[in-house]
Amino acid sequence: MSEHRRKPPQPQGGGRAAARRGVPGTSSGRRAAPRGATGSPTSSTGSHGSGAPDDGDRSYGGRAEARRAAQRSGSVGSGGRRRAADGSGAGRGGAGGGGRRGGGGPNGPGRGRGRGGHEPRKKRFIDYPRAEKDGLRRWVPSWRLVTGLFVGFLGGMMAVTGIAYALVAVPKVDDAATAQNNVYYWGDGKQMVATGGETNRQIIDYDKIPKEMRTAVISAENKSFEDDKGVDPMGITRAVVNMAKGGETQGGSTITQQYVKNARLGDQSQTFTRKFKELFISIKVGRTVSKEEIMAGYLNTAYYGRGAYGIQAAARAYFGVDATELDPSQCALLATVLKGATYYDPAGSAAVDPAATQEANTARATKRWKWILDEEVKDGHLTAETRAKYEDFPKLQNPRSNAQLGGQVGYLVDLAKAYVINNSNGKITANDLQQGGYEIHTTFDRNKVKKLEKSVEKVRKANLKPKLRPDKDTHVQFGGASVNPKDGAIEAIYGGEDATKHFTNNADQTGAQVGSTFKPFVLAAAFKDGTRDKNGPPDQGEGQRTIVNPKSLYSGKNKLKIQNYDGSIWKDKKGKEWLQTNDGGQDYNKPTYQIDLREAMRESVNSAYVQLGMDVGLDKVQDAAIASGIKEKSLASSNYPSFSLGTSSPSAIRMAGSYATFASSGEQNEPFSVKKVEHKGNTVFQHESQTKRAFDESVADNVTDVLRTVVEKGTGTSAQLPGRQVAGKTGTTDGNKSAWFVGYTPQLSTAISMYRLDDNEGNKKREFLEMYGTGNQKKIHGASFPAEIWKDYMEQALKGQPVEKFPVPDPIGSVVGETPPPPPTPTQSKTEEPDKTPPPTPSKTGTSPTPSGSPTPSESCSDWSWQCENDGGTSEGGDTDGSTGGESPPTTPDPPGEDGGNSDGGIFG
Repeated sequence: MSEHRRKPPQPQGGGRAAARRGVPGTSSGRRAAPRGATGSPTSSTGSHGSGAPDDGDRSYGGRAEARRAAQRSGSVGSGGRRRAADGSGAGRGGAGGGGRRGGGGPNGPGRGRGRGGHEPRKKRFIDYPRAEKDGLRRWVPSWRLVTGLFVGFLGGMMAVTGIAYALVAVPKVDDAATAQNNVYYWGDGKQMVATGGETNRQIIDYDKIPKEMRTAVISAENKSFEDDKGVDPMGITRAVVNMAKGGETQGGSTITQQYVKNARLGDQSQTFTRKFKELFISIKVGRTVSKEEIMAGYLNTAYYGRGAYGIQAAARAYFGVDATELDPSQCALLATVLKGATYYDPAGSAAVDPAATQEANTARATKRWKWILDEEVKDGHLTAETRAKYEDFPKLQNPRSNAQLGGQVGYLVDLAKAYVINNSNGKITANDLQQGGYEIHTTFDRNKVKKLEKSVEKVRKANLKPKLRPDKDTHVQFGGASVNPKDGAIEAIYGGEDATKHFTNNADQTGAQVGSTFKPFVLAAAFKDGTRDKNGPPDQGEGQRTIVNPKSLYSGKNKLKIQNYDGSIWKDKKGKEWLQTNDGGQDYNKPTYQIDLREAMRESVNSAYVQLGMDVGLDKVQDAAIASGIKEKSLASSNYPSFSLGTSSPSAIRMAGSYATFASSGEQNEPFSVKKVEHKGNTVFQHESQTKRAFDESVADNVTDVLRTVVEKGTGTSAQLPGRQVAGKTGTTDGNKSAWFVGYTPQLSTAISMYRLDDNEGNKKREFLEMYGTGNQKKIHGASFPAEIWKDYMEQALKGQPVEKFPVPDPIGSVVGETPPPPPTPTQSKTEEPDKTPPPTPSKTGTSPTPSGSPTPSESCSDWSWQCENDGGTSEGGDTDGSTGGESPPTTPDPPGEDGGNSDGGIFG
């Protein structure tokens, strides 16, 4: 061995020799004797020795004996692996201890790792795995560790919860949760329909929600609602247990949580983050918001199926009543569908899920409905006696797609909506109505609307056979409107067969010419302004005017040559004369042809009223029509004599309104369809009638008196109402393309129109068609189907109302056109021959003048006017084709939508 590896001399009593000799009180290491020592043989694993150095050789035991010896000695601790620096230590570990190799004893040397004694260990904060345990026991946590972890977890959770609670803010109620429909009401205050907004919802106050509805939801969804703070841990646990058992559940979420989800969280996802937010927001809402607000908010925002959001919309959708009218059984059913309308609406939702059939849904709904009623009894919300009244499942309405706007309702809504937009002075716009939440109180009488629709359909079904006569009975349209003469309220309309199928509102903006129903305006102008005197002084222009009397005489000759007021022949720009024909080419009262204005109105004689219009001035006729309520934009050109025969196209609403002016003795009220509009409890629009004096009472009452004869013994006898006075006028246009009857009693004015028009969207021409042969009639007159509908409807509409009479008219005007009596015949001598000079021919136009802007041939038709093409035809079905007359405006009516509208407006179609 090299020098540098040679060990230095060991101190006395130390090292291996000392170990071999042994030191009292010490223990040996792994190897008791050095190599080559004599004595008793030892095992290869070491020996054990003890005692003084003078002791003889003794045998040494193994490690166990060394450990026992060390424990018995009670002396210094066990040694480490290193040798001591001096003789007092043993081995590597220090004094007394034996290492893997080395002796024991306080002074004995030692060399190996000691096991007999241990240096104290440093304690760990978390003793896991457990150092003092062996095997699997080392991995079993102590109770101290488990308790500490649990307490720490709870503390951490409390800290996180506190921070989250502080950081999560309560969001405001979501706009989508407050989006509503507009509610339209009938004239009697009953709800007509809720529509027009973004969501089928009508928010109602807490006190309008039935108590039975609130208790049904509490018993079904959240029994602890009145006491909990927004969340219910026990309820969640109970829900889980009940679900595991397969029984009925209340659901884990409280009513507060569902309200928060519906109204304050736009996010409806089922993610952990959303649930986490919902939980803390619910706690805050439960602590800061009243139970009344939470309950009302939940029931007003929840979805009940059938497109209904909120309790009010649901009550209408399922039972056709307002929420305030719900009974306990109905409330239990609505609480049932809150669990999921797809699977609990008895009508079924097989289109959504094949498992949601009507039978399956009815069974599920019935079971839960019964359970909710029973739970209400258990919870003390219902008495057993009350519960016993509801053994039968409640009767439900059948859900129908778009049914709420079907029939006439869609036309009514369209009319009311347009009226609000056009008459609220910008306070309520179309966009405002789209946002919803408005309560619109209309003037419509539900019974009258139904009766008018029934009367039209009765005539249609009895007379029109489209399959039998496809070229005659197709595309036939009817329109109608009723207006109250006292205030102008529109009480009923007929817009077409169905608003969801036929989109044009036939009561408004049709473009159908009104024919001879326009003649009363000519008569009113004659009573108001009089005829012009063609013999007036030159310096007075048109001369004086003479107010006419109904007995004034005019010519009833067919193909009458029409004159200007001054007696000159009216000619068009090409110099052609106007020859006015009568219905069927009939002459009246030959050989003189003279007919008074009452009889001419009764028989609808065209020639007499065309000439009367020329004598009065067509501008005055136009003024009279406008004064009565006709909108100027719906009037045809007044440059042609045919203007007096109804080439204009006012709507049925406007015709009914204008005749109502005569019914009210000359007081004109604008037709209106909305009385008031409310929004969030505030009145934002209020109709205010502005009655205007259109005509003196004598003028209006005399027009009425003349129109009474039309119904009593003229063309309108088919419109007679037994026991009631009726005034009215028939109307038929050239080419038999439209027919009208407009009539009134003191209480109600109604106009009925009929025409043929292919107004399908695919037909861009939208031309009016002839009605010869329609309904198996040779020709459609106003006295036929329109008058028949008018009578049937008015009999029902006025049933039960008192009989009122028209005022007796005051005498008016002078009789013009009479043949003056012959002068007294002087006494003649026998030789004098009598004067054989014929008496002067009576003037057809009478004597009457005052200034007027009557059109002259030169101003009747400009070179660029498109209206100068034919002769204007006749009103009551005249047969003229223009061959005997001069140029006239086109007789084909303008298509719908091109007449400029009729004020009450309509955007439907």
